[in-house]
Amino acid sequence: MENSMKRLAALLLGGLLLSQQAMAEPANPLIRLATTTSTEQSGLLGWLLPQFTKETGYQVQVLAAGTGQSLKMGENGDVDLVMTHAPSSEQKFVDAGFGIEPRHLMYNDFVLVGPADDPAGIKPLKDAAKALKALADKDAVFVSRGDESGTHVKEKALWQAAGITPAFKGYKSIGQGMGPTLTMTSELGGYTLTDRGTWLAYEGKLKLALLLEGDTRLFNPYRVILVNPKRWPKLNTEGARVLSDWLVSQHGQQLINSFTVNGKPLFVADADKPA
Repeated sequence: MENSMKRLAALLLGGLLLSQQAMAEPANPLIRLATTTSTEQSGLLGWLLPQFTKETGYQVQVLAAGTGQSLKMGENGDVDLVMTHAPSSEQKFVDAGFGIEPRHLMYNDFVLVGPADDPAGIKPLKDAAKALKALADKDAVFVSRGDESGTHVKEKALWQAAGITPAFKGYKSIGQGMGPTLTMTSELGGYTLTDRGTWLAYEGKLKLALLLEGDTRLFNPYRVILVNPKRWPKLNTEGARVLSDWLVSQHGQQLINSFTVNGKPLFVADADKPA
């Protein structure tokens, strides 16, 4: 009798656990995330998303492109949320009704990199716009992403601040992500603007050096934004919100801060910053 009762209790407990697991299983487990190449190529998403899946049961399909392309995917309803780093473009996206619930997520910064011997002589400069002007004046090789990414948007703003339209012979616009841009820059012995995260992930493979950093205009903030379900009712907004909440939670923010490459942190979590 006692053994029968124990078996019954075990069966009931097992059934309860299975029931709880079934209840916890997301109704729509696939979340589509459009994000910048920097979050993927730096390794950050490879660090964060497996943990998110383990804790929530959601799978995240990552579509990595420049910020412009990522926001366009949001406008077209091709993804459930975006993670980007071009504040002016993001504000237009929200103001036009394509995005909702924008939240600060993290930041890093942009840096200028180039040959270690720095033939254009930009290393002593502290102003990024002046450094770009020096590159143009000396017709140095400069490789631009040219893809309307957040990095490209920042680069264009710096050229504008320098009072220059980059049409000099050494300027090359390639329409590629940050990783391929860095690789080409290294092969050509040129200069480029890169986010620090991708730079740290790639620097060991490149014949380049960090030449300019610290200009306040090189600040690089990231936000996560849900695509508006009123425009696209079939979106997985529930899953997107779970991911957004997880990323800005204390746990998610700690994971972002703990991500390093060669012992160096790549991003600083700042979800507590006022929207």
